[in-house]
Amino acid sequence: MKIGLPLAMMRPSLWSEVTVAADELGIESVWMPEHLVIPVAASGSPNHGQEHPPIPANVAVYDVFTHLAFLAAQTTQIHFGTYVYNIGLRHPFSTARAVTTLDILSEGRVELGIGASWLKEEWDAVGLDFSTRGRRVDEAIEVCLALWSDEVIEHHGEFFDFDEVMFEPKPVHQPHPPIHVGGDGPAALRRAATIGQGWIPMNHAPEQLPEPIAKIAQLRHEAGIEGNVEITLGGGEPTLETFEKLAALGVHRAIVRPWSSTREWRQGLEAFAANVLPDVQALETSEPLL
Repeated sequence: MKIGLPLAMMRPSLWSEVTVAADELGIESVWMPEHLVIPVAASGSPNHGQEHPPIPANVAVYDVFTHLAFLAAQTTQIHFGTYVYNIGLRHPFSTARAVTTLDILSEGRVELGIGASWLKEEWDAVGLDFSTRGRRVDEAIEVCLALWSDEVIEHHGEFFDFDEVMFEPKPVHQPHPPIHVGGDGPAALRRAATIGQGWIPMNHAPEQLPEPIAKIAQLRHEAGIEGNVEITLGGGEPTLETFEKLAALGVHRAIVRPWSSTREWRQGLEAFAANVLPDVQALETSEPLL
């Protein structure tokens, strides 16, 4: 089982120091949140049952691939995840180029978490139709996959239209960096099963996971795609008992904060790496049965 750290749960001024320490201590990954812009007047939430955004409009937001490239230059093993990248807000040329650059600079350490978005006003600010986001995300992914793998690419779709182009260099991670699909609805499960290598549930309690995990496995089998989807779950107490339960439920990676106070992050991280991490890394994740 893998362990990731949530960069959103600490001050950005600490991200570099924490990531370097995590790399040295054997933590598998760090995960960075992403938005293009936060409108002042906003509604909705990624969390079921909540009517207002969980973040203020003046929150500090950084370009995710620029910052992760900065962290990659200081490390050697740790992976870099987006939790999650709003792929529908950008042209796939921009997304594919940014992901490829980070993948090359990090020598294949990218974990691309993507989502269809929940913040309508962010789409309004960019001038895009929020109601089309699902179709736009699907098409953006389709174009990115072609750019990452094909020598010559031509595309004529609903949202993106271009004649033959070439896209070089290709990512280090072939056929492309792993795509982890965030979300809980049928479309997210379909994407995770058919185009993704991972699924990031956003509103599922651990005990609710077996059913959607089985659904993803079924959809993947029906599509004739081999291999299982990697499940990444955020939150939870960083104890061995917690991780044992998650592994039994089918979780491959837990994103946790192994300290109670940010001021004590180093002591907490070092204690976790010494006393818990080796046993967690030895855990075998239960795979779904068809």
